[in-house]
Amino acid sequence: MATINPYLNFPGNTEEAFNFYKSVFGGEFIFLQRFKDTPEADKLSPAEQEKIMHVALPIGQGNILMATDALESMGQQLVNGTNMSIAIGADSEQEAEKLFNGLLNGGKAEMPLQKTFWNAYFGMLTDKYGVQWMINYDYPQN
Repeated sequence: MATINPYLNFPGNTEEAFNFYKSVFGGEFIFLQRFKDTPEADKLSPAEQEKIMHVALPIGQGNILMATDALESMGQQLVNGTNMSIAIGADSEQEAEKLFNGLLNGGKAEMPLQKTFWNAYFGMLTDKYGVQWMINYDYPQN
């Protein structure tokens, strides 16, 4: 069964925000990756390379608060109210495709489902009601 978690986008202050959330909720980050550690790092300025590509903070029983810095140089623009997505963790590629295609009906694909450098099958879309979704299936580690 798929899991659902909130995914937040920040205009360059994800690290500050998540250190704040960590001080409120406690716990430790289970994942933190900077843009400098991605295959596209050489296309970014030194300041952008230090921004957060992905961070994850467990909150409560099985919930994970996740986020990224939205970089304008990558064509990302934030508007208050649309700076959040619902992230779905699928159990298989087939489930990811079923969920993605179902939610896409009448909506718009922002990033088609595809294999990624972080060893996942991932896609993003906005449904016909304006809700933003991220669908992710993590391939098993060898």
